[in-house]
Amino acid sequence: MAEGEEMQAFTSIMDALVRISTSMKNMEKELLCPVCQEMYKQPLVLPCTHNVCQACAREVLGQQGYVGHGGDPSSEPTSPASTPSTRSPRLSRRTLPKPDRLDRLLKSGFGTYPGRKRGALHPQVIMFPCPACQGDVELGERGLAGLFRNLTLERVVERYRQSVSVGGAILCQLCKPPPLEATKGCTECRATFCNECFKLFHPWGTQKAQHEPTLPTLSFRPKGLMCPDHKEEVTHYCKTCQRLVCQLCRVRRTHSGHKITPVLSAYQALKDKLTKSLTYILGNQDTVQTQICELEETVRHTEVSGQQAKEEVSQLVRGLGAVLEEKRASLLQAIEECQQERLARLSAQIQEHRSLLDGSGLVGYAQEVLKETDQPCFVQAAKQLHNRIARATEALQMFRPAASSSFRHCQLDVGREMKLLTELNFLRVPEAPVIDTQRTFAYDQIFLCWRLPPHSPPAWHYTIEFRRTDVPAQPGPTRWQRREEVRGTSALLENPDTGSVYVLRVRGCNKAGYGEYSEDVHLHTPPAPVLHFFLDGRWGTSRERLAISKDQRAVRSVPGLPLLLAAERLLTGCHLSVDVVLGDVAVTQGRSYWACAVDPASYLVKVGVGLESKLQESFQGAPDVISPRYDPDSGHDSGAEDATVEASPPFAFLTIGMGKILLGAGASSNAGLTGRDGPAASCTVPLPPRLGICLDYERGRVSFLDAVSFRGLLECPLDCSGPVCPAFCFIGGGAVQLQEPVGTKPERKVTIGGFAKLD
Repeated sequence: MAEGEEMQAFTSIMDALVRISTSMKNMEKELLCPVCQEMYKQPLVLPCTHNVCQACAREVLGQQGYVGHGGDPSSEPTSPASTPSTRSPRLSRRTLPKPDRLDRLLKSGFGTYPGRKRGALHPQVIMFPCPACQGDVELGERGLAGLFRNLTLERVVERYRQSVSVGGAILCQLCKPPPLEATKGCTECRATFCNECFKLFHPWGTQKAQHEPTLPTLSFRPKGLMCPDHKEEVTHYCKTCQRLVCQLCRVRRTHSGHKITPVLSAYQALKDKLTKSLTYILGNQDTVQTQICELEETVRHTEVSGQQAKEEVSQLVRGLGAVLEEKRASLLQAIEECQQERLARLSAQIQEHRSLLDGSGLVGYAQEVLKETDQPCFVQAAKQLHNRIARATEALQMFRPAASSSFRHCQLDVGREMKLLTELNFLRVPEAPVIDTQRTFAYDQIFLCWRLPPHSPPAWHYTIEFRRTDVPAQPGPTRWQRREEVRGTSALLENPDTGSVYVLRVRGCNKAGYGEYSEDVHLHTPPAPVLHFFLDGRWGTSRERLAISKDQRAVRSVPGLPLLLAAERLLTGCHLSVDVVLGDVAVTQGRSYWACAVDPASYLVKVGVGLESKLQESFQGAPDVISPRYDPDSGHDSGAEDATVEASPPFAFLTIGMGKILLGAGASSNAGLTGRDGPAASCTVPLPPRLGICLDYERGRVSFLDAVSFRGLLECPLDCSGPVCPAFCFIGGGAVQLQEPVGTKPERKVTIGGFAKLD
């Protein structure tokens, strides 16, 4: 029983050692310099946060042509074991000259040094090619002398070396051969000592006797980080520059206005973040292992898919070769047939000409016929012979080969095909579509319009994803609603929720797969259900001045000759007329919303709602009484005015004129067609592209909104004791266009009197 427990304990110890060994081997990758591929030796922190050995950095700068910029950032004292002359304690008491002092003074700006010209206005900026991120980082004017040593990384490397080299003793650096095992180390002297040598080089009564012994080590580091500019201990951290600074750096102009915190605060904050992140990673080891398995499976699928892709490409190229070979055979056959035909014709022509030679062929036969003395027989034979001789004579006089020897008509123009073959490449997925924000909007439905970039591969169809952003977030990944295989470059999303914010995105798809998503676009839906209505021009005093479109969704007020005559008598007190057009639908319950666009060139337009009975009573056959000089308020407190202050007005209008919206101090200022707003009690805002009107019948309130951003402009009370209908009033020239419902079929765009509308 005891032997089994011992065996189990031994097995567990061995497993632990294997895990530790594997972990250390995996960690070794983090401790290798990207230049020399060996463990870091005096690593420096580059501005890009990567590390590199100091010697490697000097070598890289030397290869780049920078000379004299590899100063030692640590500025550490010389080790007593570095030269034989320091063997004696007497010699060690001497103050050795520091050769880097003059170099530091020169690099601080006094005099000149290699790489800097005398009197240069712009000092040379040293660029270091980082081998880790493959980018050039700026080291500044001082080069490596302006970088910090990564003492933490040095300590990790040292601990790693000690863990992997078990039993490797560190020898004293000052003993005579054979050296003894070192028992102590001195950071000030940068050397390891046995007990006797430590006492010898740190005699009592000297300054070295105050050196604190440390554990023996082969890598000596300063006690703390020193500022490379001022050689003082760093005490603060600049969040703006993300750099440790000393007290002198803190008060310099370089860090003026920066966020600087003590090192302790930065240490605690970074340690908490690192601990939290590490705890999360360690607590999700199952997830990491699952993702590793998924990646390994992806690697296998990648290998299989890559092989399949190679076979498909080879098969397609072989198919192209077969087609080309078949085409080559057919073209050569056509040339061969043409060549044989021409040769046959030329051979026949040669035979005909050979028959014309003296004593042979046709000429010999004619000569024999001429010897005939019997006249009737001669005539009979010479008739046919003469025709042949005549044709031969004509052919001789107008000689031309029966066929051309050129085959220019068989030349091939393969420029287009060569270009296609040269441009033959893998099919790319469509690029991210660009959503047309000018044509995309939300009304009764959401209309989404997009296009592909100019040089994007074509898309067979699109996928639209959308979701609401104003609902509480559910745990887990964000869920999108999706509409697949959308043809064309526009789509309608029906029945959106009112008073919501939707985010939408689009991506294309072709044979190569799905492309990237477009940028998200956010759309606000109307705060209430959309009210569909048409314009009714039967009400009003001057219907001949109102031009209503055929679809009854646009209206334009044409002032005409009477208004011009009235304007001529303006100083004598004329009365301007009010042209009114109402909607053909009245609201009796619930909440309703509609939108319209007002022509910015309109002189004075009022958009709003009112009681249907009051509107008919006020404008059906009423005289023209509205005038800039007319003021129903006499200026006296009659008491009757105070009695009606609390009552809700029967009208609620928003006043628009010359591209501006007039906003009063309260709802009563825009409650009717007439009223007085003092300069101090009103203001103007720019006219948005579209205005929205939201009517809450139960609450007796009407709100005017910017229909693009749904920003509130004005909210007024309204008497809702009866049916309420939309109303539009014109004083002078003006035009209004109702927003077209998204669900209707788009129609041809026409223009009436300079005002665009849909007809």
